[in-house]
Amino acid sequence: MKTRITEMLGIKYPIICGGMLWLCKPELCAAISNAGGLGNLTAGNYDTGEEFREAVRQTKALTDKPFGVNISLLPSFRITEQTYDDYFRICCEEKVAAIEVSGMFATKYLDMVKEAGVKIFHKVGAVRHAVRIEKLGYDGVFAAGFEEGGHPLSDDVTTMVLVPRVVESVQIPVVAVGGIADGRGLAAALCLGAEGVMMASRFINTQECNVHQNIKDELIKRRENDTTLIGKSFSLQGRALKNQLTDTVLKMESEGKSIEEVFPLITGQRVKQAWQSGDVESAAFMVGQSIGLINDVPTCKELLDKMVSDAESILSKQIARYTG
Repeated sequence: MKTRITEMLGIKYPIICGGMLWLCKPELCAAISNAGGLGNLTAGNYDTGEEFREAVRQTKALTDKPFGVNISLLPSFRITEQTYDDYFRICCEEKVAAIEVSGMFATKYLDMVKEAGVKIFHKVGAVRHAVRIEKLGYDGVFAAGFEEGGHPLSDDVTTMVLVPRVVESVQIPVVAVGGIADGRGLAAALCLGAEGVMMASRFINTQECNVHQNIKDELIKRRENDTTLIGKSFSLQGRALKNQLTDTVLKMESEGKSIEEVFPLITGQRVKQAWQSGDVESAAFMVGQSIGLINDVPTCKELLDKMVSDAESILSKQIARYTG
């Protein structure tokens, strides 16, 4: 399956893993790349540039295929500006295939990234932002709909509407993000004009993802209406799995509590512990509505092979239906 994205990045399938704090580490990243997609190494897992460089080199030892790096330029209590500088510099020095940026525009780093020959993409939730990053010189755009886990833009536009609007508004390649977990989503994204898809939540339920089995079992049980939006009252909207923790956060927000009061409940360290302990009630697991489509725990290769096979079958049947 060839698209502008597969050609640009040198990958077999137009399937990209999105950033996931504490989960997108060398083993999962390499497994996705070895399966034909673009694996993701999330820079925010590492407190220093030296730790991050070591992770990049560990990933290179596990795969000779291209992989990407997520760098989130959202507000952080843990990561300093110097560390962000180190992340971008090391990506360039180590010649990773691509950088996925979320949050603020990476204007400061674009010249360096371009000179290094590294492709750079920005995840956006609005046409106006896609137009802006094209003007800035990004190589592509990840159009993230309201369904996505993590921090969807508060414009609240769905993937089904956002993707074609972005496609008709820019010339750079567009990747669909949000609500995608199988071949049906891949086929739909291509029909909407996207050159590929990005998934995150779906990769949690793969054999190579280092998460407690309780969490994977819980995601299989849950459906598409089992996520909720937290953080809206202090302008940091996040989509997370419904549980006791999110109930508490929403109650605090309704009472007018500040972000400083709520933050101890949604800290990344709390989530990090819960991924490993298997406690499904005590942390804000930032997953998307696509959990309603998760029913198993395949290997990354099994997942990607089936997605592409199913998408090709769907597209072929539709062509035959309307031209036969």
